[in-house]
Amino acid sequence: MEPVPVAAEPGTRIRQAAPATTKAAILVRQQAPLVVADVEIPPLDVGQVLVRLASSGICGKQVDEITGKRGADRFLPHLLGHEGAGTVVEAGPGVRKVRPGDRVVLHWMKGAGIDSATPTFRWDGRPLNAGWVTTFSEYTVASENRITPLGPGVALEAACLLGCAVTTGLGIVFNEAGLKPGESIAIFGVGGVGLNAVQGARLVHGHPIVAVEVHLHKLELARAFGATHTLSAREDGIEPRLRELSGGRGFDVTVDTTGDPRVFELAHRLTSQAGRTVMAGVIPHERPVTIDPYPLHFGRRLTGSHGGATNPDRDIPRYVALAAQGALTLEEQITHRFRLEQINEAFNAVRAGAGGKCVITMGDGTHHS
Repeated sequence: MEPVPVAAEPGTRIRQAAPATTKAAILVRQQAPLVVADVEIPPLDVGQVLVRLASSGICGKQVDEITGKRGADRFLPHLLGHEGAGTVVEAGPGVRKVRPGDRVVLHWMKGAGIDSATPTFRWDGRPLNAGWVTTFSEYTVASENRITPLGPGVALEAACLLGCAVTTGLGIVFNEAGLKPGESIAIFGVGGVGLNAVQGARLVHGHPIVAVEVHLHKLELARAFGATHTLSAREDGIEPRLRELSGGRGFDVTVDTTGDPRVFELAHRLTSQAGRTVMAGVIPHERPVTIDPYPLHFGRRLTGSHGGATNPDRDIPRYVALAAQGALTLEEQITHRFRLEQINEAFNAVRAGAGGKCVITMGDGTHHS
């Protein structure tokens, strides 16, 4: 539903009327296609913000939710998506961080502001669950602390990547691994998060920067984003080759984004004696892993990634500034674009190993500047 602009005094922002419904993609049951339908938007509660979305990225987390990687989903049916960008339509009671007309990034990591109650949409006469942020819809209601104002310099289409893929990938390198200039790094899996870990390593002059991936087209993209070496995960004898690239001592940092237990075990084995292993991919809940814990007593560190330890209000403006300087690549990460009505096709592309980021663009495509 397209809102009708409300007249404003000269020199002030045009405020749009809040719509009553929105088109949204709904997870009705696991292991099934999403249902795209009109849903009722609830009135804003304290700390909630109504946003007209321009774009949303697709993250591996949503694939996990659909497939049930972490087990049964007790919140069905519900909305999905946690990285998006758009324009504020209405700010609820108590909101001070944004106002109508602001361009914003939506993210799942908590930032400053009110941690509101989660909204309850309605679909087909029944309640429809949603978290503090959802982005697979033309309009959404998000908590104030899941929104960060977006300054000029980045188009809304690409800005959605700042909600997760960019901030997590860069944060893994900057915040969780603490990669230093000249340190070596191996990144296993170069999808959205891994690709940004590659360019994060390039930004701090890591060397070598090794990308390991099953899909060859993703390796080509990783090299364009700063990988100094690329290896196909399908090759025989990959472990000796990686150890050779690390100078025989192991890498200062290894990052596993795949969530495959065997890949994680390999990444940990290839970490140097005093190096850091960052576990970014989520391993299925029923799959055990086996590692040698002995090196942990002598300086090796193992950590799970939580969104790259991102502080959205601190980090997103910094990354926008880097993009404006040409140091950080955003738009070129987007290799596939889909409309909301095509969201199941988008998920099929992600599962098939599409290189770069698949982005859902909302409406008629005019709301992306």
